[in-house]
Amino acid sequence: MKTKLPIAILTLLSSFFIQAQQQPKGITGTSNWMSNWTTFNPAKIEYNEATNIIAGTIDKDTRLTKRNTYQLVGVVYVTNNATLTIEPGTVIRGDDKTCGTLVITNGAKIMAEGLETDPIVFTSNKEIAERKPGDWGGIIILGKAPINTIGGIHILPFDLEPMLNHYGGQDAEDNSGTLKYVRVEYAGRKLSSLKELNGISLAGVGRKTILSNIQISYSNDDSFECYGGELNMNNLISYRTTDDDFDFTQGAQININNSIAIRHPFSSDVSGSRCFEVDSYDKIGNTDMTKKLTKINASNITLVNLEENNQGLVRESIYVRENTFFNLSNSIVSGFTPFVLLEGNIGDGEANLSKITFKNLIINNCNGGITSESGSANPVIQGFYGNPTFFLDYTKLKNSELFAMPNIKGNPDFRMNQNNTIAIGN
Repeated sequence: MKTKLPIAILTLLSSFFIQAQQQPKGITGTSNWMSNWTTFNPAKIEYNEATNIIAGTIDKDTRLTKRNTYQLVGVVYVTNNATLTIEPGTVIRGDDKTCGTLVITNGAKIMAEGLETDPIVFTSNKEIAERKPGDWGGIIILGKAPINTIGGIHILPFDLEPMLNHYGGQDAEDNSGTLKYVRVEYAGRKLSSLKELNGISLAGVGRKTILSNIQISYSNDDSFECYGGELNMNNLISYRTTDDDFDFTQGAQININNSIAIRHPFSSDVSGSRCFEVDSYDKIGNTDMTKKLTKINASNITLVNLEENNQGLVRESIYVRENTFFNLSNSIVSGFTPFVLLEGNIGDGEANLSKITFKNLIINNCNGGITSESGSANPVIQGFYGNPTFFLDYTKLKNSELFAMPNIKGNPDFRMNQNNTIAIGN
């Protein structure tokens, strides 16, 4: 028995390593789920002129139909527990002059369930040659799920109507509706240097809300930002945003999987733009530390910089601040400087680093691995994440070798190239 035991252990370890290496990395699917409903050149799509105006307050159940094209004028609030239903194929154009913005208030719902063959589109009201990031406000959803700010209720800094601008509560199961097969283009108006609307702002949104198959393109701030709340999100696409692709704060409890951020080196903010920016609070003095800290579980994620020579404004792919839990697994990250940056306050102790895990990843063409703002902490940090059980595979491949078909000018397919034996670890 004593002679057989080491062999048995070795066999189990070998099997474990093989299974870990062969797990699918990055976005997955038996077919390219980014086909049909997406577009990577919305500037060339000729949308119909608006036939109907949406303005003011929607305080009763309302349906938007495909046969009409709508212009969103000013800040439009859905209130009084009303449901706004949007048919597949409907186009809503945000007004530039009045910063058209759609706000689903606390207790109301949006039911925007498009089809793969007939997505719902929120876009700019400008002509083709004039469209640019920040043409309109975006979509804001205010829910009743928990946040970790003191008092458990908060407001967004977006100059919204004070009586309608509140989110948070005790209902983690809160349901604000459905966004599925939806495109959001040219949103994210910057109101001032400290007030910046996002493509979609999710504030205290609960986990019965469905968020799936959503593409946000050319946002002038973040694509997706979660202020607290508890959500499961999947099949999300962020393309050429100016600031962060996915931003989480105020104790957000999020599972995000099978999603992609595609960064362009000259569509980034000089202040620093990342695919993931993760923190638990803006100021610790405004935070109830007895409540949950931000916890993000991200799996089968693809983060890619279209510029393969590390030029332009693209820096780290992920930035994590103190007192935050972040887990990234079975994913591909390509073309960043460095791969990850940790806030200097995190320190290099195992108790801190164990909150932030990276496992079974391809880290391709990144100038630097997992680093800290505090340079003195780097040797310990790199030693900690250098453990081979994390399966962090640093590679030097072209995007055309790593991905099935990464040509953004065609019908891109950013699933892992199954013909590349280096990438799949065989």
